Amino acid sequence: MTTKKDMAREERTDLAAFLATLSPEQWEHESLCEGWRVREVVAHMTSYEELGFGGVLATLVKGRFQPGRINDIALARYRTRSPEELLSFLNAHLEPRGFTTLLGGMIGLVDGFIHHQDIRRPLGLPREMPEERLKTVLSCALKAPPVGAGPRSRGLRLVATDVDWTNGTGPEVRGTGEAILMAIAGRRGVVDELSGPGQPTLAARIG
Repeated sequence: MTTKKDMAREERTDLAAFLATLSPEQWEHESLCEGWRVREVVAHMTSYEELGFGGVLATLVKGRFQPGRINDIALARYRTRSPEELLSFLNAHLEPRGFTTLLGGMIGLVDGFIHHQDIRRPLGLPREMPEERLKTVLSCALKAPPVGAGPRSRGLRLVATDVDWTNGTGPEVRGTGEAILMAIAGRRGVVDELSGPGQPTLAARIG
């Protein structure tokens, strides 16, 4: 049986292989994460790997438990690393450790999968995603408070049109599993790829 930790490692492996193909210009391209280029997204993803639980707690306290501040503090040590250094670090940390192993590896899996798409979409480089991994991330994202997917999708029925996955009750929102995931994760613009009577409600919640 493939565990969430296994999937997180597979996702990081896929991401590392993709990043190795990018040009210096693509590393400097804006991502879907506001204010972050591709290189900052990669730095963010690896910024918790060397922090033990004590280090994570100290970062949370220093950041006053505000996600934006916490991420900035964790990212500071990695922001100046070159693409080559970031890729080397990622390849050395394909196996989640520390904080990202929590909840059976769910944190590492959800974070890695969403940020992989944060990089690929602006570059116009889609991929064929493993179906079971996508379905697992969709379900896990709804339970991950930092993602905010639960509140955004409350009272709506989400229906993936390309994989066997649905969730919730209420006005229906339809689209590819990847588009649903990125929309409920709060990525602006992606919601326009969805349809159904619940789409305007979801769009309003994303802002």
